[in-house]
Amino acid sequence: MPSLNILRDLKERIRNAKHVVAITGAGISAESGIPTFRGKDGLWKQYRAEELATPWAFEKNPELVWKWYDWRRGIIAKATPNAGHVTLARMEDFYPEFTQITQNVDGLHRKAGSQKVIEIHGNLWRVRCVREGKTFYLEDVPLREISPRCSCGAILRPDVVWFGESLDPELIRKAHEELAACNLLLVIGTSGIVQPVASFPAIARQSGAYIVEINLETTPLTSLADLSLKGKSGDILPALFDFQSDS
Repeated sequence: MPSLNILRDLKERIRNAKHVVAITGAGISAESGIPTFRGKDGLWKQYRAEELATPWAFEKNPELVWKWYDWRRGIIAKATPNAGHVTLARMEDFYPEFTQITQNVDGLHRKAGSQKVIEIHGNLWRVRCVREGKTFYLEDVPLREISPRCSCGAILRPDVVWFGESLDPELIRKAHEELAACNLLLVIGTSGIVQPVASFPAIARQSGAYIVEINLETTPLTSLADLSLKGKSGDILPALFDFQSDS
């Protein structure tokens, strides 16, 4: 547990920060009861996520892939944002510049009220037309039809980044821009091993940002952080950012 002096210094940095970026990973979603979906239940035991979440799997058997995503969406729909999500949403109103970069596709940040979110891996509730490339939200649970179709007649796919696909270069550019400009970076619930997000804290470090990691365990990013806080984001974030009671 950090000393009182360290925590006092951290709260002072939090109050004085002007440009804040938060990177979130699977850990914050796990606190809302969302599993990693590695094929552990029923029919999906015989599949690995890497065998279903690929453009080749979708091309070969879009109905199978959509059935898996329909099952996933059904589980995620029951989840609610936790105190960590809510606190991050509140921070948008407090800081002049605030951006979230999330690796999660569950949409819980937006459900919590966040608007300044870079969903680097996409959003499970958004679909994309394979012909026209247009995107829109499709939030039916369960889906009215497996393998849903666009108004143009082409099949829709989940608007997420699959294995073997590149991230949106515009989102990467925006993320780099925010990281280079921030003076406080929060790294929350991410394993620190999935690229390119694993390299993002180094960009903020080069620009002189103060880095705080919040995680249940040590990660490859821990040594890069100025301060590493062990625990749940739903406990730590509200305590750190309770501005009204800590004047």
